[in-house]
Amino acid sequence: MNKKTLIVANWKMNLNVAESSLLVHRLDKKIVSHQDIEIVIAPSMLVLQPLSKDINHQKFSLASQNAYFKDEGAFTGEVSFSMLRGLVEYGIIGHSARRIYFHETLEDVRDKVKAAVRNNIIPIICIGESKPERLAGETMQVLHDQLTTAIYHLTSEEVAKIVIAYEPIWAISTFDGEPSKPSDMQRVLKFIRSQIKDLFGHNIAEEIRILYGGSVDNHDVLAYLSLKDCDGILVGAASLNYEHFVDIVQKAYSLKHSKK
Repeated sequence: MNKKTLIVANWKMNLNVAESSLLVHRLDKKIVSHQDIEIVIAPSMLVLQPLSKDINHQKFSLASQNAYFKDEGAFTGEVSFSMLRGLVEYGIIGHSARRIYFHETLEDVRDKVKAAVRNNIIPIICIGESKPERLAGETMQVLHDQLTTAIYHLTSEEVAKIVIAYEPIWAISTFDGEPSKPSDMQRVLKFIRSQIKDLFGHNIAEEIRILYGGSVDNHDVLAYLSLKDCDGILVGAASLNYEHFVDIVQKAYSLKHSKK
């Protein structure tokens, strides 16, 4: 199966409308559209609507960084997946920052995943263990619990379309993380795929896309994309620098082309 390499740029709480438009303009000028590479940009919620008018949809897709699991109601300050329907193709769910800073639970993530799927938005489900959990040897149990709970309400057809992003919290620079070793990550990515295989079978497990997202930059991106079970990357800080992000896309394309 020749899956497209998925590169997701998570801008987090950075860039206003004008700054976001400028960055997209620079990316559009520098990035060549590649058939085997899919680029997804996740700006702030405020920026999504105006950016959807500026963006070259042949090169880029849009993703929300978060949304509420109810479609409508008296939930002051929230934005639902229902409101984002038709505006974004993807939605990041369960990011480590949401779990840590905003105390999102396994059940919160599960309900958001179901809401995204219900509204034809592809969930990018983030899972990952903390440093204490890693040191305690609990990595696989944590990932098992996060993953199986998140997809609990989904059918096999729905699961085949989701994206899973493994972002070990202990390796994220935002949390003073330490660099991960790509060679060690293959074992974890393979475990994640095996969980899908056990639940939904070999074909679904092979179809699903698994990303790595532990502070990836243009210097180490090839090492991660070369892993057998890595189908793409979730990029944080490096996606705010257009030169670095363009380099990431180009290296991903070069690797894909060389494999062909």
